Amino acid sequence: MKFIFNFPDLGEGLEEGTVLEWYVKEGQEVKVGDSLVQMETDKVVADIPSPKDGVILKTHGEVGDIIKVGSPLVDIQVEGSEAAKISESKDSVESEEERIEKEVDSGQVEKTVTEPISESEDDAGAVVGTMEVAAKNAIMPESNEAEEYSLDTSEAPRKALATPVARAMAKNLGIDINKVEGSGPSGRVKKSDIREFKANAEQGYISTPNIRIDDNKGDETYVPLTQIRKAIAKNMLQSIHNTAQMSVFEEVDIYELMQVRSRYKQRFANKDVNLTYLAFIVKAVAQALKHHRQINSQIDIENNRMIYRNRYHIGVAVDTPDGLMVPVIRDADKLTIFQIAKQIGELANKARNRKLSLDEMRGGSFSITSFGSIGGIYATPVLNYPQAGILGIGRILKKPVVRDEEIVVGHVMPLSLTVDHRIVDGGEATRFIYKVMEYLADPISFLMEEE
Repeated sequence: MKFIFNFPDLGEGLEEGTVLEWYVKEGQEVKVGDSLVQMETDKVVADIPSPKDGVILKTHGEVGDIIKVGSPLVDIQVEGSEAAKISESKDSVESEEERIEKEVDSGQVEKTVTEPISESEDDAGAVVGTMEVAAKNAIMPESNEAEEYSLDTSEAPRKALATPVARAMAKNLGIDINKVEGSGPSGRVKKSDIREFKANAEQGYISTPNIRIDDNKGDETYVPLTQIRKAIAKNMLQSIHNTAQMSVFEEVDIYELMQVRSRYKQRFANKDVNLTYLAFIVKAVAQALKHHRQINSQIDIENNRMIYRNRYHIGVAVDTPDGLMVPVIRDADKLTIFQIAKQIGELANKARNRKLSLDEMRGGSFSITSFGSIGGIYATPVLNYPQAGILGIGRILKKPVVRDEEIVVGHVMPLSLTVDHRIVDGGEATRFIYKVMEYLADPISFLMEEE
């Protein structure tokens, strides 16, 4: 019996993924746990394992294709007890088909010719009823002299999740349902999605995911958005729209910190750990949050409450070729500088090679971004929503400072703190950044801190 394995929800609000590499091909035998495909999501690159023993009948999508959560990944031929389980669960699906068929027979919708599929309870969010091949009369954008479009018909079309009722409605309106983005469970297309798609098409706004653009002609180059870039865009807009952001800027002379780092840098290097200033900053922030819990919190408007975090998980922004990623150093207040420096190196390396797991990116309570490592001095960092604060670190400058009543050349680190002004008042933000400055100016205070 054929078992259809849908792209599973890997967590953290995942909606879709991009096929990076297929490990299997049609006719290949697989066992439970064997890797089927490597998928890129907005947070991680993950290998998807097979849930069944069997033979691969079909793989859905080519390298570079976007697959929605709940959409088919592979068809697997299973036998024996596995097939019996699928057969039992299929009965409930068929009863739903019978209900919808009655609507078709009663004239509520026009009947369409589709090909049935097999489903099981393991297919979370699987399509109810049937799937059909994309229509040939797909709606396409009008041609533009400055841009050349071509449709690659050699690729298998994306098959939408939808009931026969929705499919019949799309056909009656002359719409290719496989072009419609679904808002239902697991991306299922609903009647309201079809109406919205039709309205957008009439106004010239239409999604065309299968269109390939020739970037070798004209004055502009077009590159498809990556999953991580789409996630960054979405998160930035969410942050701006849902918070009242305010920034505070300060400078701290890190003369003492430089002396400490200089003394221990080689010792750390002998253990393959790079001692950067960021390790001290993470520790300083974690310690300062203990004195300013308002900045280690988030607001829960729906339930009319504040959520104060009792642990100090610090997200560290990492600049990668694919975009900014923010792995999390957990319980940073309990770690030594050596442990923090080691974790920063390991997480940064994983981020640049897209090897981070979801657990290594979730649960942060405050974030740090070090744009100064590239050359920036000040900035207004955007909050990592729903966190209440983010600290930006600028490029260290040589400036005149007063030390021991004398003007000397100092090494000044610029700090840019952004907070959610709904949660944190200006005075509290200033007191917090001063506490961070105190720790950075006198790193020995980490050891002298009284609980």
